[in-house]
Amino acid sequence: MTFPIAIIGAGPVGLAAAAHLAERGEPFVVLEAGAEAGAAVLRWGHVQMFTPWRYCVDAAAQRLLAATGWQMPPSDTFPTGAELVTHYLAPLAALPTIAPFIRYRQRVVAVARRGHDRQRGRERQSVPFQLTLVDDTGQESLLLARAVIDASGTYLSPNPLGAAGIPAIGERKAADHIFYGIPDVLGRLHSRYANRRVLVAGSGHSAFNTLLDLVTLSVTAPATQIIWVVRRNATNLERIFGGGEADALVARGRLGMQIRSLIAEGQVTMVTGWQTEQVQQTDDGLVVSDGERTLPPVDEIIVCTGFRPDLTIMRELRLALDPIVEAPVALAPLIDPNLHSCGTVPPHGFTELRHPEPDVFIVGMKSYGRAPTFLLLTGYEQVRSVTAALCGDWEAARRVELKLPETGVCSGPGGHDSRCCTPATTTFSSTIELQSVSRSCC
Repeated sequence: MTFPIAIIGAGPVGLAAAAHLAERGEPFVVLEAGAEAGAAVLRWGHVQMFTPWRYCVDAAAQRLLAATGWQMPPSDTFPTGAELVTHYLAPLAALPTIAPFIRYRQRVVAVARRGHDRQRGRERQSVPFQLTLVDDTGQESLLLARAVIDASGTYLSPNPLGAAGIPAIGERKAADHIFYGIPDVLGRLHSRYANRRVLVAGSGHSAFNTLLDLVTLSVTAPATQIIWVVRRNATNLERIFGGGEADALVARGRLGMQIRSLIAEGQVTMVTGWQTEQVQQTDDGLVVSDGERTLPPVDEIIVCTGFRPDLTIMRELRLALDPIVEAPVALAPLIDPNLHSCGTVPPHGFTELRHPEPDVFIVGMKSYGRAPTFLLLTGYEQVRSVTAALCGDWEAARRVELKLPETGVCSGPGGHDSRCCTPATTTFSSTIELQSVSRSCC
């Protein structure tokens, strides 16, 4: 019996995988927990992306769509998350070569080898994967697959406010006044933040977008107060603001320059070297401390400290994950923020993403583990290579078909030194041998 390839997630990278398999005539099924394609993207649908349309569309998806008369929006314009879904993901999911094979409202809660836990090795590769699904009513079912591509992303698994990687004392209790991600400050959640005292935690692009929205809000709600806390010390802030005019993605570079100006103008109070330990609810608001310092009371907290992969669904599979980044061991040295956090990561595919468990791949944002700065183009190259490998086209799987835009800055210990982005070729031994790519990217 021939089993399909199971794709977890109908977001940009999951649907790109479906497009590549559809072109190759390979059976597949897409499992989406939400009610529509791009359900997770719609959670940040109000946010304008810093990548223009030309970097948001997968090549195979574009070929399939073009055959129906679809045209990409102007390539140099910047979509919001909602526009990405409306003008690209929804039409892609509706294609007759893809639509019949998407199952909505099907959450994958476990993936294993049929009849085998992770300890049992005998005849392991000869049996299919079994995926446990739960629908909206709580009804469970099983799906058998010959391979698994996990493109479920990380947006529903945010990092906590607590600096130790676990919720700060009092963080759970204050949950009603804490938002994780990028809230719709200027739209649906306007009244929640207007004329309120707001604390923003985080130093990435999500925090930048949130700060800009709050400052815009303060024009019509002048009592709005904004405190921004970051872990970096005051002497080490240049790397936060990015490459500026040197960034090949103009909108991304502009974000950092705008935030720098807001700080200089005093529109945002910045607190550096901050590591949250406790959130206390008082009569005057939420009081946040780092063990030594205490901030003035605030009404709301927005946590933009990134996301992490939910790996519990694959606990019974044999994965080779870096113990620090939680990315595949061959990919980790290229993206580890302790070394660098450039967006200009070398293109990579099935070789860097494979595990001791054959035919299972984690792709997209989830493949980056806890590392930041993921670009859609990276995910599209990943699934192009992975799907080629699963179809036995090894020449295409090994071929590199992507050049990523430079960030203009490397935010690791080496600064602009290209050595920080050129890790030595490293071999990792497990059940299989994995080798990282040595390539300059800064």
